[in-house]
Amino acid sequence: MTAVASRKPQLRSLGRAAGLSAVLIGAGTALGFARDLVLAHRFGASSSTDAFLVSWTIPETVSPLLIEDAMALIMVPAVTRMMLQPQGVRSLVRTALPRLALALALIAITVAAAAPLLVSALAPGLADPAPAVHCVRWTSVTILAFGIAGFMNATLRAHHCFGPPASIYMAYNIGILTAITALSAPLGITSAAIGVACGSVLMVAVQVPAFVTRLRTPAREKAEAGGADTGGEAAAEAARLSVAAILPIVVYTLTRQAQVLVERFLGSGLAAGSISHLNYAQKVAQVPMVLSLLIVTVTFPRLARASAERDTREIRHRIEADLVIVSGIVLCAVAYLTAFAPAIVQVLFQHGNFTADDTEGTSSVLRVYSLGLWGQSMLGVSARALFARSQPLWRPALAVAAGLGVTVVTGALLVERAGTIALAAGNAAGVTLSAVLLLAGVRARVVRISVARVGGDLLRLVAAAACGSAAGAVTAAVLSPATPPLLVLVAGAGVVASVFAAVLAATGRGRRPAMGLRALGGPAPDEPATGSSGSAAPGRQQ
Repeated sequence: MTAVASRKPQLRSLGRAAGLSAVLIGAGTALGFARDLVLAHRFGASSSTDAFLVSWTIPETVSPLLIEDAMALIMVPAVTRMMLQPQGVRSLVRTALPRLALALALIAITVAAAAPLLVSALAPGLADPAPAVHCVRWTSVTILAFGIAGFMNATLRAHHCFGPPASIYMAYNIGILTAITALSAPLGITSAAIGVACGSVLMVAVQVPAFVTRLRTPAREKAEAGGADTGGEAAAEAARLSVAAILPIVVYTLTRQAQVLVERFLGSGLAAGSISHLNYAQKVAQVPMVLSLLIVTVTFPRLARASAERDTREIRHRIEADLVIVSGIVLCAVAYLTAFAPAIVQVLFQHGNFTADDTEGTSSVLRVYSLGLWGQSMLGVSARALFARSQPLWRPALAVAAGLGVTVVTGALLVERAGTIALAAGNAAGVTLSAVLLLAGVRARVVRISVARVGGDLLRLVAAAACGSAAGAVTAAVLSPATPPLLVLVAGAGVVASVFAAVLAATGRGRRPAMGLRALGGPAPDEPATGSSGSAAPGRQQ
């Protein structure tokens, strides 16, 4: 069977997994928007929402650390390597999960006890810190719950089981919405924090059945193992999960999340509601980035396996395809967001206590935030490529630290003059710098991706996004103010998508690009359709 033919089942499998994940994560995202709409309707952009968003810093920080980024980057390669052994992953889970749960429980208790100090450090400008302290104590539950949920999530993804992991944010937001609906009248904004705690527990519950099923070792595998003591493999894998191995990933994740902490810290000294404007804008801007990274979520187990087998050709193909496809999705979304930010915010949030002034402030921030979405998505792609290998790397943490420095300096120098716009601009500039540094690191330390092919496709995508954004802006200006905002958004989506596709088609004549759904499973354009494995370029540890 040729390599092209063997890739066809992979393409179908990846397509089904991506489709299922897209549906479930899309539903979770919709519920997240419903949650934000309810918060905006009941509490507006006020000192109450500022207090809740300070406590929201905890789940915002531990989610990438314990679910999406660090935990996945650590556990998916580890579980993948253990799956190559006859005994499977049960021994690894039995060793690692109880220790993780105990450590996280102690951290959660410490955070709850130190809530007043934490609020003072995160947002020293709050006039009344008491509501934030109450909210922090409730959201500290997420430290333990997210850790267990993330462990299950990574284990299931490594087994190519994507349904339950993709449903966790549906469960999370259902818990939050239920608590707000039932408790907001007597408890105010604290009801949202209680919902966060309950939702995090539901994230664990929805994964338990599939997780337990994957831990069962069939009798056939035991027989194939010949009854041999396989504890050695589990012990070796546990050794890879030492502090020295996971510390670079943890530092990378926390440094990346520190962008938000900087914004909250500097924004706490601005007018009431400023932190809320930043939050609402960021929630909208993150949607296309999260959806685009579904591709990376689905392909990461395959990249980890190719790295374990040192299959250079598959590694290069996987990274190049992910870079171009993710860039295409995100840049098209950036064109739409920059052209129609006011209408988007008006449709989503301008209800109840969320005023027209709030819409203006949030949409201005959204336009600036969206300029950093390509950098955000490239961080996700390149970090997975670097961390798929077994040896620890400090380059991602250093690259993100450089970007954080840009964010801090830009925000500190300009926040008094430009307010929330300065904070959003610092975020976009910092994350873009980090992405460029990491992409250079992928080429230097993982595999030499084709600059000509990938760079050419990226230039075409940027040109298409610029034209699409311009066409969208003209459309928004031509439509009369009396046109319903929802109709403006629908018409604008058609215009931006059509112009984006037309520019890509016009600039792609006479060349064979690497992008498209075919890139998920087909060979790279300049490679022969015969499979072979080779040794990956050795990485130099920093």
